[in-house]
Amino acid sequence: MSATAERIRLSVERVIEGKPEVVRLALVVLLAEGHLLLEDVPGVGKTVLAKALARSVDCSVSRIQFTPDLLPSDITGVSIFDQRQRDFEFKPGAVFAQIVIGDEINRASPKTQSALLEAMEERQVTADGTTRALPEPFMVIATQNPVEMEGTYPLPEAQRDRFMARASVGYPDPDSEWRMLHARAGDGPLGDLRPTAGAGDVLELIRAVREIHVSEAVGRYAVHLVGATRDHPHLRLGASPRATIHLLRAARAAAALAGRDFVLPDDVQDLAVPVLAHRLMPTTRSRLDRQGVEQLMTELVHHTPVPEPSRPQGRRPLRPSEHLPSIGSARVRGR
Repeated sequence: MSATAERIRLSVERVIEGKPEVVRLALVVLLAEGHLLLEDVPGVGKTVLAKALARSVDCSVSRIQFTPDLLPSDITGVSIFDQRQRDFEFKPGAVFAQIVIGDEINRASPKTQSALLEAMEERQVTADGTTRALPEPFMVIATQNPVEMEGTYPLPEAQRDRFMARASVGYPDPDSEWRMLHARAGDGPLGDLRPTAGAGDVLELIRAVREIHVSEAVGRYAVHLVGATRDHPHLRLGASPRATIHLLRAARAAAALAGRDFVLPDDVQDLAVPVLAHRLMPTTRSRLDRQGVEQLMTELVHHTPVPEPSRPQGRRPLRPSEHLPSIGSARVRGR
């Protein structure tokens, strides 16, 4: 398993310089059967990251440029009357791909954004009274710029809740930026990327992640952590039960990439901010911005009691050859 995941990770890191944590998070979301929201200022490589992950896996890929005049049928598909057959023929939309890149998703109207709701949650599309399954694996990677508010429509709560995690690429350090300039003096590294794994390989990884063990203690810890967001005085909307499911799925994938077949509290802690923070809505009086909400989530992680870590009986760490770097570099311990 880890050899395939390692090839994908190294392939993406050839393009995204100096951002190993963001690349690992994207890989975690892929293996956890989730969707990723990339939110950052323009020009830091959000779309490049999405394209690099898509090109590193031999899956069908479609890209949707979200604009105010984009229609829901452009995403889901439309039935067209065939004069020869004297019947309607369904033309699949851009969502009928294994990896869907949604560029600047908040530039489309809420009506168009909602066309993705069923696809992201149920992996199917219902059009003209007929339900059609989407290909597997299926992942939506959407980008949006938080600083350009003209002509944008904020994602509704239901849309944000369907994204397993939110990530920011951030500015590169000087050395990484220089290497990026040197590498892109020609055509750029994206043109040189070749698939390092097929769709079948990804599905095999996903099935392996589903088998990762979550003890009752760790599961209840995740429940308590999510529950703490629902009672906080500075939040008017906490994380949903779907968020708890996503948190444990992501923790399973993180454990697998760390070379374990069981989840530790550390896995849950590392992923709490990217998985939960974007679902939280602060009260008007609290005046919390995005960074404030993420800091609040970090404080909740600090104050939620952590169960004593112990390796489940009969389970073993994977062999040294199977190990991959863990998702988070910093560990948070509750008291």
